[in-house]
Amino acid sequence: MLREFATTLCLTLLAAPVRADVTRAVETLALPGYEAFAGAADELARTTSETCDRSRLARAYQQAFDRWMAVSHLRLGPVEDEGRYLAIAFWPDVKGNGQRTVAALVAAADPAMTQPDRFATISVAARGLFGLERLIYAEQDGAYVCALTAAAAADLAQTARAVAQDWQKGFAAALKTAGESGNSLFLTADEAKQAMFTQLMTGLEFTADQRLGRPLGTFDKPRPERAEARLSERSQRNVVLSLQALKDLALALARNTPKTSAAFDRAISQAAALDDPVLAGVADPQKRLKIEILQQSVRAAREAALAEIGPDLGVGIGFNSADGD
Repeated sequence: MLREFATTLCLTLLAAPVRADVTRAVETLALPGYEAFAGAADELARTTSETCDRSRLARAYQQAFDRWMAVSHLRLGPVEDEGRYLAIAFWPDVKGNGQRTVAALVAAADPAMTQPDRFATISVAARGLFGLERLIYAEQDGAYVCALTAAAAADLAQTARAVAQDWQKGFAAALKTAGESGNSLFLTADEAKQAMFTQLMTGLEFTADQRLGRPLGTFDKPRPERAEARLSERSQRNVVLSLQALKDLALALARNTPKTSAAFDRAISQAAALDDPVLAGVADPQKRLKIEILQQSVRAAREAALAEIGPDLGVGIGFNSADGD
């Protein structure tokens, strides 16, 4: 009996990693992460409904953005339904549509647009965290801007809550039961592992190419004005938080990753040491070099994960909705 139990236990332990990596990422990162973001969005909506004090709005906004950064790389499932991702965070905004749309809304001063359901019908470029950023940090004080900010926050909270609920209602289970009978979303365990691994790879690519690459521009023509969340002075913070969240995902997917862990630690340390909230240093030769080195370190972390975690999972990089952005 004891020998049979030991044999069964060994077989169970050997089989567990097939799905334990995805389950761990879902249960420790995705589910609590999206729930925390929804909670922070709810708090931001409550704050905007109670006050127009810019300092209080900014604190609630920063908290919500922090929570978003913990899950922003998990661009699959519920957050992609009905264009929710873009309604939460429309960036990069290459054509500046968000700025123009918010400015037009404020200039029109249409009371109907202060209703969350009406606000939700405008361009995604003016909704979500980046629309709120302009309303809180750039627009002038006034009763209408205050009401518009409340509508934007309520719209964001509704979207965030819908995403969190859909993860809870079925998408998390679909990932965790990949390959089982009745699972029509993920027909094999490898499909779920590849989906999560792709989030890691594209998340690192996004930080290197967009969060750092866009403001870097070229040596002759740096573009500091293109930095993410520049108005709220979150450009550097978003890089740090994104790298920390991506490291958490990497370690959840595969525990024995010494090279990947070391590469992440190096990049996170470099990002935290910049002391450059809006990445303005891209226009200064000495400071620019540090940002270029950081970008190289982020890409090195991606290569380490590709070489170390991909084979461990037995998967490669799949298609992601961010491809081609």
